[in-house]
Amino acid sequence: MIPGMRALLVCLVLCALNVQADQWHFADVDRVVAVGDVHGAYDALVATLQNAGVIDDDTAWSGGNTHLVSTGDLLDRGSESRRVMNLLMRLEREALQAGGRVHVLLGNHEVMNLIGDLRYVVAEEFAAFEDLESPEQREYWFQQFRRGKSAEADEGKLRAEFDRLAPPGYFGHRHAFGLNGPYGAWLLEKPFVVVINDTAFAHGGAPSYLVDNGLAGVNGALKDDLAGYLRAAEALVDAQVLTPVDRFKQVPRKLQAMLDAGRLQDEATVFALELIDLAKSPLHGQPGPTWYRGNAQCNRFVESPQLNAALAELGANRIVIGHTTTTTRRVEQRLNGRVIQIDTGMLKDIYGGSGNALVMEGGQFRVVSEKGGARVLPQEQAIQVGYQDAAISEDVIEQVLKAGQIVAVIAEGAGWQLLQVTDGNVTALASFRALSGERRFAPELAAYRLDRQLQLGMVPVTARRTIEGKPGTLQFLPGVTLTERERVAAGQGKEAICPVGRQIEAMLVFDALVHNVARSPSSMVYDREEWSLMLVDHENAFSTDESLPAELVNVGLIVSDEWRAALAALSDKVLRKELGDALDKERLRALGKRRDALISLGD
Repeated sequence: MIPGMRALLVCLVLCALNVQADQWHFADVDRVVAVGDVHGAYDALVATLQNAGVIDDDTAWSGGNTHLVSTGDLLDRGSESRRVMNLLMRLEREALQAGGRVHVLLGNHEVMNLIGDLRYVVAEEFAAFEDLESPEQREYWFQQFRRGKSAEADEGKLRAEFDRLAPPGYFGHRHAFGLNGPYGAWLLEKPFVVVINDTAFAHGGAPSYLVDNGLAGVNGALKDDLAGYLRAAEALVDAQVLTPVDRFKQVPRKLQAMLDAGRLQDEATVFALELIDLAKSPLHGQPGPTWYRGNAQCNRFVESPQLNAALAELGANRIVIGHTTTTTRRVEQRLNGRVIQIDTGMLKDIYGGSGNALVMEGGQFRVVSEKGGARVLPQEQAIQVGYQDAAISEDVIEQVLKAGQIVAVIAEGAGWQLLQVTDGNVTALASFRALSGERRFAPELAAYRLDRQLQLGMVPVTARRTIEGKPGTLQFLPGVTLTERERVAAGQGKEAICPVGRQIEAMLVFDALVHNVARSPSSMVYDREEWSLMLVDHENAFSTDESLPAELVNVGLIVSDEWRAALAALSDKVLRKELGDALDKERLRALGKRRDALISLGD
């Protein structure tokens, strides 16, 4: 090698890496506007951007040096996805000319459209691409489709089946999202995560993959996986091994069957093996930044260690995400403002929400709606245990428990009843437990109140209630649940959004705090969709023993920094104020001692 050439090459590589890093980090930006999950809602997007001051009445860029961020999911479910992309493609150019930027991030639906996972593409979306599809092309692929059918098959029925699988515009859509298609090539230039000032932006969130691999892994390696999948898929289509009608989830099985039968040779074998491998990329599931929901849904003790590590890796103080539609359909924040959720269900017909933009300027955060009106702050995400309904709050459930009509007794035993309670609008299943002679001692109520002070989010809403002259507590019970014993026996919960093991770790610290040594698998219940752990039956908790239960200490309690901060905020004054009507002085004193012991255990 010519002397000095190695040093020059090293310099060029490093310079290239710096340029690449600069594409993902932006400092000293005066104003940022972020929108999430448009899903083809063109009119709502336009109104939102106009009210946020980044486009004018003619949809031309008017934001000056503003940076506009789309956190992904421009596509699917809505009928005007192509118009949305065309708008943002134009705004990218206009913003640059004005000194601003438009950052379009990849969401799971962008990735799905690229790889041929078209479950959520509606007929109107396909129809928007008919201009890119010729009759000859449709006929060619119909004949390819027909080749695999019986010679006696009715052609009319075959065409109907083909049109169902590939509606008009389907092949234009597939071309448009190909490696060299106008939208495929555009999207493949986009990152998954960017950092502007001290704020990170992503679609789903910041999973452990990001912590382990950094931005180079997310925006580099995962992007390589995506482009590699498209290259292999297109090569196999060209070789007539696959067709554009083959769906993402079917492809690996189809190729494996062909490999096992020895039907592929040479280059086709190489591409098939590559595609099968790339279909397993973290990009296509919870480990990737487009599908991850932990930032949006897991409680502070489960998620904060992961989130803190991710933010440190990104050099950010917070992350703004879409993907998980907020229950209230408003912009929300959680985990002490370290997570801001901006998916407010912009596609009204499907999600029942509206367009909202997060505006960040001068260190201030405001929300602008497509409907106009006053700018508001992001609201705090409410804790919801056992239900997900925008029309219902914990206050509503609590009032139903306190004053609702008891319409049915489902089951009963010594000192307890399973009841159905309603206020005429909301009907709930609830467990009534009569209090013992110690009127002041209400362990279920104390557990609920303590849970909310800690922001644990595991104990369902509980209220005092006197039934048939018996004072007691009434606790809301979710309708469809599985106990820990049932979950383990069925081998379920492995794909939980919030890892079950980490949820149980948090439960053990809580049980040590309340001195609950009677926790059983039947008092640990999960919802069947997200596998969120809920805790019931605290009748034997809140002992006057001031020491931590040895049986729980011996399992190796994990008292994280987040736990220590939460416990430190749980002062004696707070305990008396929040639990004084549910625990006597001796139990409050013992609770405070166990709190101090847990803080020390975390040192």
